Amino acid sequence: MSEKKIGKILIEQAGLDEETLAEALQRQSSMDAYKRIGRLLVEQGGVSEEDVMRALALQFDLPYLKSIDPDRLDRSLVRDIPLHFLKKSCILPILDGSDEVLIVTSDPLDLESFDSLANILDCECRRALCLPDAIEEAISRYFYQQTGEEDAGALSEEKEEPQVQVDMGEQAEDLLNLSTTAPVIKMVNSMFFQAARSRASDIHLEHFEDDMRVRFRIDGVLHDSQRLPLQHAAALVSRLKVMANLDIAEKRLPQDGRCKIKIGDDKIDIRLSIIPTSKGERVVLRLLDKSTARLDLGKLGFSEQVAERFRALVRSPHGIIPVTGPTGSGKTTTLYSALRELNSVEQNILTVEDPIEYELPGVGQMQIRPRIDLTFAGCLRHLLRHDPDVIMVGEIRDPETADMAIRAALTGHMVFSTLHTNDSATAITRLLDMGVEPYLVSSSILAILAQRLVRVICPDCRERVPVDEQSKIALQMSENMVWAGRGCRECLHTGFRGRISIGEFLEVKEDIRDLIMQRASADTIKRAAIAGGMTTLRVDGLDKVRNGKTTPEEVIKVTQDSPAAPTPISQTDNQKF
Repeated sequence: MSEKKIGKILIEQAGLDEETLAEALQRQSSMDAYKRIGRLLVEQGGVSEEDVMRALALQFDLPYLKSIDPDRLDRSLVRDIPLHFLKKSCILPILDGSDEVLIVTSDPLDLESFDSLANILDCECRRALCLPDAIEEAISRYFYQQTGEEDAGALSEEKEEPQVQVDMGEQAEDLLNLSTTAPVIKMVNSMFFQAARSRASDIHLEHFEDDMRVRFRIDGVLHDSQRLPLQHAAALVSRLKVMANLDIAEKRLPQDGRCKIKIGDDKIDIRLSIIPTSKGERVVLRLLDKSTARLDLGKLGFSEQVAERFRALVRSPHGIIPVTGPTGSGKTTTLYSALRELNSVEQNILTVEDPIEYELPGVGQMQIRPRIDLTFAGCLRHLLRHDPDVIMVGEIRDPETADMAIRAALTGHMVFSTLHTNDSATAITRLLDMGVEPYLVSSSILAILAQRLVRVICPDCRERVPVDEQSKIALQMSENMVWAGRGCRECLHTGFRGRISIGEFLEVKEDIRDLIMQRASADTIKRAAIAGGMTTLRVDGLDKVRNGKTTPEEVIKVTQDSPAAPTPISQTDNQKF
């Protein structure tokens, strides 16, 4: 074990600033004595969690694993070990060579759990450090493999429709702990686990004449997952209805519901929609990760310039900032990230949504209910009587909501909302078309953020490939080689893993206000904004191509041509590849 303290190691290895270390030590001695210094430094943003783990590995002279190779997982090692023990201790045994066992942990000081596990395994074990998230994922892989094959066998032998049991309701349950359940329940649990492990945002269940097709939407694209025999389809849909507290006997009308599940430490909110079709009931499940850890403006992918200006303006005392884009372009996530940054004891933040996708502690969130005439405009009218500092309106759909949102911005409130438009400039003309007076629009809107999501090239299998001629012409590119994903196990052989945002940030300055007062067209406003330094969606996408984050095809797919030609990639930029 090294005699150096972890703070000294982080200064040498991770570039930690000595002042930041001193602040963390002061905080530890005065307020957070129960917290370790590494955790405090991560919370302050001085270092990353990986930096701390690498430093601990150096301090304790232990190997560090960035991830756990699935080939090193051996089910026989965990057969007699309780799942709750592995999850609570964040510890896992894996193979290290032919006969050796390596116990991976996230806490080098937790020798008690290490000794207990070594005694159960009854063999010589060594230790290694790894991030908690990687250990949690590997634990999930272990127990999914243990039950997956058994589920498949049970389903193949099942002849009659199994009894659907009500055991979920409003409470979240850990699907990994369900070991002795009916085959259809295990099938549903396995489907959810597979979807979560594949990073799917939606599950589609579609009836056909001979079978039911299951598809996952991963990074915005649908992929076939499996096909189920029709004899299991009715039981599967009934189980989903029970989970969402829907009427299992109603098969003629559409139904919507929601439920919660828990997979490991991840809590997932599921929105369920069922519609009747000629072949049977069609089901779409939207998976929403309840963790707010992902709601970080700095991690959404916006360029440094856009992120900096957006951060500055969201802290304005009053005004309105609409975020625009089609469905599924990440608008709501961006707004939630902004609210999370503003959330504090000094701020009264209220939202009106349809539906409430993420629960933000300390924020008052209101769900609209059109059936009882509780609309966006009606909710907003009542919210203004609760003395809010910040208001988020889920969507501006009608003239009344638009007028109330803008008037709220003019009366000393900071307002965020979304609009369904193709670019930033069109949002202005859309508000004018709704009947909002030009002087109200020009004096209330601070800026407009248009955004799209592009898939990120998988870092584990990316390689340089030639640019096809159509992409070069469409994007006016000058380089001949770009990055693309070959496809590997980590990215499910798609060549992409995850998505990031590209943005077009239009600030309403004096020249734009003059154009609004003149009711200028969207093209005229956009040209003026570009002349003033605005980066269009396509140009921002090209920057992501330059940096090797996405492909030309992705940028072309999600953007439209702008009135001003994008800046070609220079030969100097091309050398970065």
